[in-house]
Amino acid sequence: MWPLCLGAMLIIAITHWVYRWRNPSCYGKLPPGSMGFPLLGETLQFFSPNTSSDIPPFIKKRMKRYGPIFKTNLVGRPVVVSTDPELNYFIFQQEGQVFQSWYPDTFTKIFGRQNVGSLHGFMYKYLKNLVLNLFGPESLKKMLPEVEQTACRTLEKWSCEDIVDLKEATARMIFDLTAKKLISYDSTKSSENLRDNFVAFIQGLISFPLDVPGTAYHKCLQGRKRAMKMLKKMLQERREMQKKEQEDFFDYVIEELKKEGTVLTEAIALDLMFVLLFASFETTSLALTYATKVLSDHPLVLKQLQEEHEAILKRREDPNSGITWKEYKSMTYTFQFINETVRLANIVPGIFRKALREINFKGYTIPKGWAVMVCPPAVHLNAAKYQDPLSFNPRRWEGIELNGATKHFMAFGGGMRFCVGTDFTKVQMAIFLHCLVTKYRWRPVKGGNIVRTPGLQFPNGFHVQIMEKDQTKQEPEFDETK
Repeated sequence: MWPLCLGAMLIIAITHWVYRWRNPSCYGKLPPGSMGFPLLGETLQFFSPNTSSDIPPFIKKRMKRYGPIFKTNLVGRPVVVSTDPELNYFIFQQEGQVFQSWYPDTFTKIFGRQNVGSLHGFMYKYLKNLVLNLFGPESLKKMLPEVEQTACRTLEKWSCEDIVDLKEATARMIFDLTAKKLISYDSTKSSENLRDNFVAFIQGLISFPLDVPGTAYHKCLQGRKRAMKMLKKMLQERREMQKKEQEDFFDYVIEELKKEGTVLTEAIALDLMFVLLFASFETTSLALTYATKVLSDHPLVLKQLQEEHEAILKRREDPNSGITWKEYKSMTYTFQFINETVRLANIVPGIFRKALREINFKGYTIPKGWAVMVCPPAVHLNAAKYQDPLSFNPRRWEGIELNGATKHFMAFGGGMRFCVGTDFTKVQMAIFLHCLVTKYRWRPVKGGNIVRTPGLQFPNGFHVQIMEKDQTKQEPEFDETK
């Protein structure tokens, strides 16, 4: 008798728990949607790979069924997904008052508990200003010659190789430049390869969060652990050195750590360094790879880009002089091209916030403590805003000045958390494109296939053959066996 009673009570308890999971309590009206399976939610569907260039199938299917605002559950957390421009704008405008930056515990574990994305208020503004010391406009002006020299030197090296995997090669180029500016790291002189640890980290970043040996997520955490160990060692060595002038970001950090009453700690500084190194090279290399693929597929766009950059060279008194800040700021079509590239690439699949209090919007209630995911791809591919949204058309940006995020464009974040590295990214992309289209031509060889999981990836790379323009008028034969 007792076993039957216990069994019945267990079934009732499980049934009640499943019901509560699927029907969360709320004093108002929750957005429509499904909470998925207990514990898992809809995490597996969210991370499911797809090859679509359109709005991610996970989002598009639910938009069609539930509308622009719906609820779900990801990695055990109730989430309201917003593809509504008005709600997105409201979320970014109410940063720090109604919403605050938030990411799942799995992401926090990857990037560090005290990473810049998880900090708020004064501490976030303090770190943002610290970063602007290196990536602000005045610093970028001084950095321009070095960025150009790096791009030219790298392209020259690539032109001597049979095949170049553009995704891997641009990532290496940008990482070396960024690491040099941040921590004076030189891979050719170091006994340990810092970037290898970031590669292991990236491979599991957008994966199912199962921390078990052998899984991509576990390898990701191990990559972070090794990278952080190297950064800590480098910081300690630098603190023991006596330097009279500030040369890189480590120097700024060390000066801050020395100040009496500073709010900066070594742990925060190391987490910041880790995030800056990752964000600067991974997203930019993806954007550059996507941009080159687009140019390969759109010869008219390539022609217009070449015309702008060749005109810059013709206007120079000294044709061998480097790019000036004035020339950089004159690259109107290039900036239109970059905007269109990042709009369609949709490198960032979601921007997360957490509701600090109960919110009522368009008849729906977002409970306090719930996460909200703004979905940039749904915004960037909205047919009501962008005519023929899946077509690549840089001219759609004519006459539009973008100094930050808008309701309809948030490739670099939004609100007060608009990415502080945006200008650095644009400088690197514009200068690389200038060197590429004026001095070289290229031929796609293999790869270039795009997969989203849900972030943008090139699983087979994008292999190209790069040739100097003045080498020959005819493209050389390519040996496909290599």
